[in-house]
Amino acid sequence: MGFFVRLAGRMPFLFIAGRVYGPELTGRFALLVLVLECAALLATLGLKRGLAQALAQTDRPHSHVVADALVVALFAGLCAAGVLALFPEIMYPNSQVRGLDRALGLIVFALAWSDVAFSALAYRHNVGAQVTARAIIEPWTITIAAWLLSYVAHKDGLILSYVCSTSAMLIAAMVPLLRTYGLPHGWKPRPVELAAMARANAPLAGADALEWGSRNVDRFILGLMFPPAFVGVYYMAQQVATLAQKFKTTFDPILGPVVTRCLAVGDKASVAKQVRQVAFWIVAVQGAVAISLGITSDGVMGLLGHQFVAGAGALCILLAAEVLAAPGAVSESVLVYVARHRNLMVSIFTITLQIALSFVLVLWLRDQGWPPAYQAAGPAVALALSLAIGSVIKATMLSRLLGAGVSPIRWGLIAAMLVCAGVGVGISRFPEWAQLSIGIPLMLAAYFLVLFRLAFGPEDKALFRKMPREQPTLIDDAP
Repeated sequence: MGFFVRLAGRMPFLFIAGRVYGPELTGRFALLVLVLECAALLATLGLKRGLAQALAQTDRPHSHVVADALVVALFAGLCAAGVLALFPEIMYPNSQVRGLDRALGLIVFALAWSDVAFSALAYRHNVGAQVTARAIIEPWTITIAAWLLSYVAHKDGLILSYVCSTSAMLIAAMVPLLRTYGLPHGWKPRPVELAAMARANAPLAGADALEWGSRNVDRFILGLMFPPAFVGVYYMAQQVATLAQKFKTTFDPILGPVVTRCLAVGDKASVAKQVRQVAFWIVAVQGAVAISLGITSDGVMGLLGHQFVAGAGALCILLAAEVLAAPGAVSESVLVYVARHRNLMVSIFTITLQIALSFVLVLWLRDQGWPPAYQAAGPAVALALSLAIGSVIKATMLSRLLGAGVSPIRWGLIAAMLVCAGVGVGISRFPEWAQLSIGIPLMLAAYFLVLFRLAFGPEDKALFRKMPREQPTLIDDAP
């Protein structure tokens, strides 16, 4: 439900960004957010996923461990902010630095603290706080702020709205964190242990950064090779496509604690079962989104403004990339605990391949004389190819380590995709407004009807039943 609420909150922001601010200002904003979120991810030093393991293995008060994690994130965040203040061109590679742009790096600390707080809350099975913050508070704050600021600070409205939403999300994270863990009475910083925590989680930080980078480095490459307007168009296509990818992140808060507990007792079969189950749900939803939005891509991008219709092709490629990447992304949720260094090597290989393919494709299309709009789709193609290869490698690696299959593919899922595509071909003859208002619901209805009839088993139907609060599981028979 949090995913669908987040979807409903994010779409108005994209509409305002496209219609009110236009491609150029949106492109400048897109590159800023890219750099800030990358810096924040590195500033967590792997604690986003490693904190659950640290809490499970310690005999210290949990409030003290959480305080240590916050100190580590604060120090790393301030270091990142300092670097960005000295070299603001990193945030604006294709536009001019002005005003308070150098100070925007301070947002890194707020993003890092939010991630650490949500991880700590997830360990106590409080996923609702993250859903509330990320699905309601953050998207609606940035939407409302972007609309209001467009009247008083049009040039910087998107950036300032991002500051507002990040600050609101930090408050929404820290309040439940204090309620759950309380103040760390008697806590004193332990530099040696803090350094050990940072060092132990370095592979996790690298894996997180590489996974995130594989979804965003294409935008940075565009920023280096094209004007801001091209980045703005691509960013809009990327945001629509990654709405499906965000469904995967809704499982992260509970999947991490469940996996660590199963691994602690050596129950590899249960871990494989969890991976198969979650990967199937994610691929099922992403497949529905990819087909329905891909067939109506011209109309979807046109809703954001006529200048963004040029990104329809990139949207189709990015939607396919999300489906191809899902099995590998879920497998990585386990690999970071059982084979973190090998997983890191695969991630490095994947993003290196993506970067190389991106430059090769753009330069080749440019040499062949293709229009810039087609050249700008090169990074999207590179992303889809590299993610597909990396996904196969990671899923195969995890299957061998667990001694059980982790593939989410079922014949019923393929049948649902074919039926949805068939309905889509039929509605493609409708006027554009009818494709969006009638066609998409028809495609989704046909898809999920076939999926429920042919692909769902008893364990899948458990998704729709309320689980006991004290049982942090995803399926009925998990320990």
